[in-house]
Amino acid sequence: MKNIIRSAAAPAPVGPYNQAIVAQGQMVFVAGQIALDPQTGALVGEGDVAVQAERVMQSLKGILAAAGATFEDVVKTTVFLKDMNDFATVNRVYAHYFDDATAPARACVEVSRLPKDVLVEIDCIAVIG
Repeated sequence: MKNIIRSAAAPAPVGPYNQAIVAQGQMVFVAGQIALDPQTGALVGEGDVAVQAERVMQSLKGILAAAGATFEDVVKTTVFLKDMNDFATVNRVYAHYFDDATAPARACVEVSRLPKDVLVEIDCIAVIG
């Protein structure tokens, strides 16, 4: 259902992601998640991008599970960072959830501001069944 694409005609990934994924099945589009506690709605990890990234990944995991998917089913993510200097820190957290060999395709961009002034937001697309 998911085929990893690697081409020598393009640069190798600089993080835990792959150049492209070919997928077949039902698509799940997960909205961008920020570091909010699911019980209280309060911001988690104010000023700490690693704590915020961990909370975001846990939220994505929960939403994927509710849709009948796992991180193995994710074919594309987009990471929005308030500061690109946090790239390596977020990559370390992200890598706990995705194996380099099967990680989804990914884009990462620095933005001027995110909701509630968080430091990171991540969305994803998964393909199941």
